[in-house]
Amino acid sequence: MGLCSSTAWARRATSQSTQDTARGREVAARSRRHASCPWAGPSNVRAEEQHEKYRPSQDEGLPVSRCLRCCDPGTSMYPATAVPQINITILKGEKGDRGDRGLQGKYGKTGSAGARGHTGPKGQKGSMGAPGERCKSHYAAFSVGRKKPMHSNHYYQTVIFDTEFVNLYSHFNMFTGKFYCYVPGIYFFSLNVHTWNQKETYLHIMKNEEEVVILFAQVGDRSIMQSQSLMLELREQDQVWVRLYKGERENAIFSEELDTYITFSGYLVKHATEP
Repeated sequence: MGLCSSTAWARRATSQSTQDTARGREVAARSRRHASCPWAGPSNVRAEEQHEKYRPSQDEGLPVSRCLRCCDPGTSMYPATAVPQINITILKGEKGDRGDRGLQGKYGKTGSAGARGHTGPKGQKGSMGAPGERCKSHYAAFSVGRKKPMHSNHYYQTVIFDTEFVNLYSHFNMFTGKFYCYVPGIYFFSLNVHTWNQKETYLHIMKNEEEVVILFAQVGDRSIMQSQSLMLELREQDQVWVRLYKGERENAIFSEELDTYITFSGYLVKHATEP
């Protein structure tokens, strides 16, 4: 029993001596590092040695306190300095003049169309507008005939027609024997008559009270068909008609009840407003 106790005691003493030797070496190394550090002095070294001397062993399980030095990793070697704070508001100057307007930038891309909104409420009925212009037709045409012969007199006579072939919109007045222009423009007119043998044929196509063209046939042994045609530019309310010349000599046109030998026709070629 005495031998075993002596051996155990010797082993513990050897272990304790080894630990003390290791601690001494660590303290010496730290002393050398402190000697090279500008912020480390003798007082710091003695404090560190005193701390190591009275530090409990690791076997006791207590927390180990440790001083921080400037030479330790992660520690700055210079003391922290305060950063001065400047009040920027006292450096703000007066508001400057407004600058010139810059150039207009480029247009951006057109965005996609949005969704259609809801239908709004129905509005109120508006007031009645002003009356428009009178409706004008762009068509005008007539074709009439005469079944009775006609002889001259000591005054001019208007040729009256008794047969109506075409009278669009009644622009030709069968009672006065005249065509009244309600659609201004360019018109074509044609007059056809049958002469009377041994008598002159002398007529005028009239525009208002003006003689425009003449239809004439001299005295002959045979009666023949004679015709005259022309184009006239008419304004609204112009009149076109046929006049039999007064009879210095016997003047006549032939016809009979069974057939129509005398015809007068006209129609609109181009309306005045058309280009």
